[in-house]
Amino acid sequence: MILVVGATGLVGSDVCRRLAKRGQQVRALVRTTSDKNKVEALRSAGIELCLGDLKQPESLATACRGINAIVSTASSTLSRAEGDSIESVDDAGQLNLVAAAKAAKVHRFVFVSFRKPQGISVPLAEAKMRIENAIAGMNFTIIEASFFMEVWLSPALGFDYPNAAARVYGPGTSPISWISSGDVAEMCALALENPAADRRTLAFGGPEALTPLEVIARFEKIGGKPFKVEHVPEEFLCAQFAEATDSMQKSFAALMLGYLNGDAMEMKPIQQEFGIKLKSVDAYAREVLGAR
Repeated sequence: MILVVGATGLVGSDVCRRLAKRGQQVRALVRTTSDKNKVEALRSAGIELCLGDLKQPESLATACRGINAIVSTASSTLSRAEGDSIESVDDAGQLNLVAAAKAAKVHRFVFVSFRKPQGISVPLAEAKMRIENAIAGMNFTIIEASFFMEVWLSPALGFDYPNAAARVYGPGTSPISWISSGDVAEMCALALENPAADRRTLAFGGPEALTPLEVIARFEKIGGKPFKVEHVPEEFLCAQFAEATDSMQKSFAALMLGYLNGDAMEMKPIQQEFGIKLKSVDAYAREVLGAR
């Protein structure tokens, strides 16, 4: 039995579906406040539901009972739930989960983390590092994902492709290995199957590193419309980072600076080793634009 934590989130819900399709027994940790449609979708996929919360250690002991492996994708970054924060979820909450896993003698732990911006103090990165250190004594896999297409190349963060407009953080000239959330979910499933992922930290990005301006050019070509581009100056981002008053604001400001500096990586070795086909930015653009 595999426990998925973050099961109604962007990556976690996909992990549940992929594991269930592989014939795995899956238990999903859900909250009383979880989206009812997402919970029902999990139930319909044959996934066992377990009520619990990372902020409630006693519920995690129940969730971990009879579990062989855990996949944790949970994060407060996209959550709107009351009481969720980097401190309560990404830090203390995840540490609660690790403690429950160890007490239940769970031997396998797959943890979705992210690529930390270099030279910048990031509260979210510090929280993730504490979890990575906590699972170091287990049979772990840490997936350090680059910038998600579905988040950073979406209207939510200013990449307004339906209206052919894009906000670019900085000059937009540093390449990034944009990754699809679906590919991160698939890598979680593969990590549980393939011993090559045991006790490893995997830097994980998309198949091609493109600058934000190159991404816009791809969308313009595929959608057939020129984009209106707005640049957010680096000095503004630095001031936003310096003036941030809480850990979430600080972390997002740091991530925008990380975007500005780029995050390119060579993914062919991982693709060959694990046999994973990664979604390209072009494929994502055709999908969201409804283009062939």
